Amino acid sequence: MLELEVVPERSLGNEQWELVLGMAFSQVVHILQQQFQSVKNVQVIYSELNPLVMDLIINLSQDGIRLIFDPLSQRLKVIEVYCMNKTKLKYCGNVFCSPEVPPTLEQIDHSFGATHPGEYHSSQQVFVLNFRGLTFAFAIDPKLQPRYAHGVGSLQFGSFPVVSKMSIYSGNSLSETRAPSLPNNSFCNHCYLENLDVLREGDETIGIKLRIITEDLDSNKLLEFRKQIMTKVIKFGDSAQDVTSALGSPSKVFYKSEDKMKIHSPNSHRYRKWSCSDYFYNYFTLGLDVLFDAKSHRVKKFILHTNYPGHYNFNIYFRCNFNLPIEVKPPSESENITLVDVSEKKRNITAFTKV
Repeated sequence: MLELEVVPERSLGNEQWELVLGMAFSQVVHILQQQFQSVKNVQVIYSELNPLVMDLIINLSQDGIRLIFDPLSQRLKVIEVYCMNKTKLKYCGNVFCSPEVPPTLEQIDHSFGATHPGEYHSSQQVFVLNFRGLTFAFAIDPKLQPRYAHGVGSLQFGSFPVVSKMSIYSGNSLSETRAPSLPNNSFCNHCYLENLDVLREGDETIGIKLRIITEDLDSNKLLEFRKQIMTKVIKFGDSAQDVTSALGSPSKVFYKSEDKMKIHSPNSHRYRKWSCSDYFYNYFTLGLDVLFDAKSHRVKKFILHTNYPGHYNFNIYFRCNFNLPIEVKPPSESENITLVDVSEKKRNITAFTKV
């Protein structure tokens, strides 16, 4: 059984690992993979029809924990413990939920202090206690209607209700919460992408402009953690040194494999084993690949990853929040049939655009 510390409006974890609100999906997966001996039966749940509308979920069925991610930013929005008897929970070092300490209404009141009157949701038959960044739901017998006037002490249930679900989130309202920005402990000398603009001149694409978030190395981490935003521009034809200088060392360097169809070429015998190969700089936290020509070592292609659930390379890259402006030319007079609506001359293609 996991023993975890609850920090309202922030996190759930222990001395070995911590799940913090605002963490990226891939960061959470990496933490869970490292804890494979204690965390088992992990499921990823997403909507194939509406992946940009429905939340992305990691379900820890063995531990009764559900991690809910915003479908657009793919950052952790809500930490939900939906089966309270599968984990041991503490607050400020004091246990309030375990096989020996059931999380009753009285226990919650004792551990977390007085709060304003709760709310009874008759449609769901639950009584809800709200703290800032923390909500407890109690399943209530439909035959019993709770009566309260001035707080928890005045509640009359006719029994001792036990917490059925606990939610950790940012803000005052669970229904209106949003995923916070990346937490400080997510950086660890990594760079993350805020947004990317595709640079165009007329009908030609000339490069990309990136707004990158990183930690301010001039700040004292122990006293004050500061973030800084940098703007970098990379264009076609830039050298590998230019890219490294702008973005730093890549997460990985990948060389294109040999073309399997060359064997069918009449000149296949002329290819030598030591022939050059184009190569990629993979920037996983930026959602970006940069392809270099093998001979000139200059940029010839950019690949922007949307990290859609179900894609074969899902969770390898962070989502690249890009913006690609295009101008649709009206058809010429000789064209009698228009297959595409071109009433809008200028359009922006983003990571969320449906094609």
